[in-house]
Amino acid sequence: MHSRYTTNRTEVTLNIGDDDISAKGAFAGLSLKHHIQRPMRKLETKSDIIRGFSPAWFTATMGTGAIASLTYSFPYSNRPLEYIGMGIGLFNIILYIVCLVLFAARLIKYRDMSDILLHPQLSMSLGTIPMGLCTVVSGLVTMLSRYNTTWVPTFALVLWCIVVAASVLCSLIVPFVVISHQKYTLETMNAVLLLPVVPNVVAASTGGVVASAFSGGTAIVIILISYVLWGMGMLLAMMLTAAYLIRLVLYKLPPKEAMASAFIPIGPLGQSSYGIQILGTQALRVFSVSMPQVKYLGDVLHTVGFMIGLLLWGAALWWFVHAACSAIYTLVHERVPFNLGWWALIFPSGTVLFSTNALWNTTGYAFFRVLSAVLTTGLAIVWVCVLLNTVVYAWTGELFKPSNISRLELAGSSDNSDGPESEEYRALSEVAHVQPTDSPVSGITRVLTEPAQVA
Repeated sequence: MHSRYTTNRTEVTLNIGDDDISAKGAFAGLSLKHHIQRPMRKLETKSDIIRGFSPAWFTATMGTGAIASLTYSFPYSNRPLEYIGMGIGLFNIILYIVCLVLFAARLIKYRDMSDILLHPQLSMSLGTIPMGLCTVVSGLVTMLSRYNTTWVPTFALVLWCIVVAASVLCSLIVPFVVISHQKYTLETMNAVLLLPVVPNVVAASTGGVVASAFSGGTAIVIILISYVLWGMGMLLAMMLTAAYLIRLVLYKLPPKEAMASAFIPIGPLGQSSYGIQILGTQALRVFSVSMPQVKYLGDVLHTVGFMIGLLLWGAALWWFVHAACSAIYTLVHERVPFNLGWWALIFPSGTVLFSTNALWNTTGYAFFRVLSAVLTTGLAIVWVCVLLNTVVYAWTGELFKPSNISRLELAGSSDNSDGPESEEYRALSEVAHVQPTDSPVSGITRVLTEPAQVA
């Protein structure tokens, strides 16, 4: 039996000749072993790992940290789930440290911080660094509070101060660079413009968590600073979200490479809802005791926080449904390549669940509890899929290729989809009928599942 054609693509190592078609299965293990034995096979040198390391990698720590907290605080209490959440949280700490070391190595070796700031996509991803650290701080306080460890609150406070400084600097410097040096039109505008200002909102929510471990003057200072951060981040995010909605109305959905960017506006809405609620809860606990000179301040902030949180939760829910419909529509009509932008599916969606849990804790309504449980389960499944794909593509070196950074950036710009590289990419995809970026798993699956075309 002879095959009608063979392929010379280097990613596929199986050629079907005169042997029986059933022999494909016997060679599948050899192909998988070949890929495992050749890590980073798509990189010219191993130093490309550092040169091609993008700050967008910190979106993986954001999503993983969110899943850890959601699993630990699952609405239906379960001790095994708490331990699973702690395990994911430990993995997130290790992941954040690895990403921080690699990014620091890039800055030290290549000294290209100025180039990153001027890059329209890389500069946006700088906001993910403090947000990733926020998930670490929240996890430490939430998961270790029951063990009465005296060092955790102080350590978390120190890390939170670092987060505040980094968030404020990011929200001031990056938008100024965008205004003064980078060029945008309404058509090329992308939701990643939200990333430099969202860290303030995330830091404010984390401040509410950290304040729960303190009392007296320390807690008051943390809460007041968090309210200021909440105002700085939320109001700017609302302005940019409105502009992004106008862009969608006029120029329709973003390109397929930026499919997941539709979820980014959920982040500031959901996190603002969660943040204002948890700050109100802490204000009610602290101000009534530590600030008796201002009567009913804690009660007012708690009530206002609940009402504003509920309104923002409704807006976040609308964006969540819209983003989900946009992603499904894109996946049905186009073949979407995997890239780091897929991590934008996780953390923004997780902020809606944080807010839902807060509403359930305040009202006690079973609706919020059930909704949170269902969506948390679904989001955990999506996280596993994105994590596995990230491991596979990182193992091959595809996610570290410096030449592909413009395409693999978080929610890449539409300008990058018009170059010759993208055209070749789509052509190969249409001929091979596979995802544009092949992995060891996808290559073997294609060979095992496609019927042979015989003469």
